[in-house]
Amino acid sequence: MTRRGPEQAAKAAAPRGRLDKRQAILDAAFDVFAREGYAPASVEAIAAQAGAAKHTVYNHFGDKLGLLREVIAAEAERTFARNMTALNGLREPVRDVRAALEAAGFRLLQCFNDDRSAAMRRLAYAEVSQAPELLDLIQGRAVDAVTDSLADRLARLTVAGQLGVSDPGEAAEQLKSLLVGPMEGRSRMGTRHVSDAELRRVARSAVATFLRAFGPSPAA
Repeated sequence: MTRRGPEQAAKAAAPRGRLDKRQAILDAAFDVFAREGYAPASVEAIAAQAGAAKHTVYNHFGDKLGLLREVIAAEAERTFARNMTALNGLREPVRDVRAALEAAGFRLLQCFNDDRSAAMRRLAYAEVSQAPELLDLIQGRAVDAVTDSLADRLARLTVAGQLGVSDPGEAAEQLKSLLVGPMEGRSRMGTRHVSDAELRRVARSAVATFLRAFGPSPAA
């Protein structure tokens, strides 16, 4: 077995340390931006919370807006991962399609109403006039990808005879709209806590409407 010398170990540790510092800055930036808003937030405060020098922040992200872009991108990917977990129950044909859709809908609503997800959307909305690409990041890395995955699951349920969907992509968009459409108002843009009981009621109502349009035909 070949042992690495001190110099080789130091070289191997350097990239890991750089990644850890980058993540620490992203975590700190999200906290500061969410707490103070983008405009009032300072790079100095972010660097201090991350335990980094101010110039290190600029070395990693270029400027404050570049840092915000990376924060939004990272949070969008986190949101996508959570939403994919929420859809796990729809991977295979289910015994009770209504119950399975309601359960998945409830979990999707929990993701949507997560404090970090709401803060991410507020940050993007607030800065969209100077950085419209922020919404593109959320759309591309989270919204569209989740819609595609939901469409795939609806297609599988249709093949199994449990739904009557002719266009899975369109059906997925409509189901998501029924679920999250009421939520910005109910949550006051994420500033009001929405109880699990209320989320379950929204999920049940959304699925009931969805199944009236996309339930299996009587022959199936």
